[in-house]
Amino acid sequence: MTRFIVIIVVVCFSCRKENKFVSRNMNTVEIHTILEDSLLSIRAIELLNDKSLTFAANGGVFGLYNPKTGLWQTSVQKQDSLRPHFRAVAHTGEDFFMLSIASPALLFKTGDEGKMELVYKEIADGVFYDAMTFWNDLEGLAIGDSVDGCLSVIITRDGGNTWMKTPCRDLPEGLAHEGAFAASNTNIAIVGNQTWVATTAGRVYHSSDKGKTWVVYDTPIVKEKDTEGIYAIDFYDDLNGFAIGGDYTNPDAHAANKIRTMDGGKTWHLVAKDQIPGYRSCVQYVPGSAGKELVAVGFQGIDYSSDSGTSWKHLSDASFYTIRFLNDSTAYAGGRGRISMLTFRE
Repeated sequence: MTRFIVIIVVVCFSCRKENKFVSRNMNTVEIHTILEDSLLSIRAIELLNDKSLTFAANGGVFGLYNPKTGLWQTSVQKQDSLRPHFRAVAHTGEDFFMLSIASPALLFKTGDEGKMELVYKEIADGVFYDAMTFWNDLEGLAIGDSVDGCLSVIITRDGGNTWMKTPCRDLPEGLAHEGAFAASNTNIAIVGNQTWVATTAGRVYHSSDKGKTWVVYDTPIVKEKDTEGIYAIDFYDDLNGFAIGGDYTNPDAHAANKIRTMDGGKTWHLVAKDQIPGYRSCVQYVPGSAGKELVAVGFQGIDYSSDSGTSWKHLSDASFYTIRFLNDSTAYAGGRGRISMLTFRE
């Protein structure tokens, strides 16, 4: 795969500009698998502006899908003798990025000669990065589990060429063992300069200035066990957000695993208590839905809401870890051994 990088650099951020929303009620989802590999666990996918799709996974594997040709280009990233396990990817208008879990943390970006190049490395006990995204073409961040008493936050201000770790003095004090679940690359939500980060402790960190200053808010989501907390967060605009989680070891439990905010994350309220879905690893707003439609995915299936998460409908038992919408009725989803295209229908 010699020209993979040339293709993936043409990217852009999606926007929320939309026409008046017409209420819908999706009843079915059609699933068309476009990549199958039983050895892969795919939790990080990214849509590019030309409607192509990228991913990075375990074993150092990453790839690009061209929907016009239906063809994949894949490669394997190695670092010395290591084949990193990737669960976070991101992009700017120039480059593609992928970040590995555990220590050493390895962050790669598009290189000038058709190969990925290492731009950040961190070795320490407890290092484990979970998610990554960008505010704009110059500024981005990645977050990870707590080290030395605070959440791990690394930030770039030069398009991803260099990354600096935010010192604990500039972050809220972390709780014992607080981190994030590297389940779907959706621990971070961004709208404009606003940023929200969801943690295993059921807390939401908020920055209004692209990561320069932070505050933290508690939520009522279930969080008593190490396997409980917020697994995914999404914001439709700067006020309306939704988060989901639960306990992957008890996936049918649904008493307190879905929360919603309407004031920019300052306060959160439980919704759909004692209702489906149970544990899910990813939740996303449907584009152009005025914040009404949500889809959640997990290893126990796909669920849909048409009322901002107040109630849900189970659409499929198909197992996926993460989802990204292409438009208001089509999405890509990654899971164990596959990436599929999902088409939602009324």
